Amino acid sequence: MAYNAKTANRVKRMEGQLRGILRMMEHGQHCKDVITQLSAVRSAVDRTIGVIVSENLLNCVATAEGDSEKMNTAIQEAMDLVVKSR
Repeated sequence: MAYNAKTANRVKRMEGQLRGILRMMEHGQHCKDVITQLSAVRSAVDRTIGVIVSENLLNCVATAEGDSEKMNTAIQEAMDLVVKSR
């Protein structure tokens, strides 16, 4: 699967957030602020997983060419990925 620039940018943004959290921890920031930022990263990860799974599912269904067995397999695999990510 090819990942688009938007998805890569999401991950880069999360990387920057994590680096910021490390700096906060190194400077002894209040735990409430650190947890708030960690929660934001977790939400961003969840949203990114959703984007990737949905794009993959759309691609799989489009290439199934009406084969209901292939579509059902693609849907089940997508759901397994969502469940696994939790």
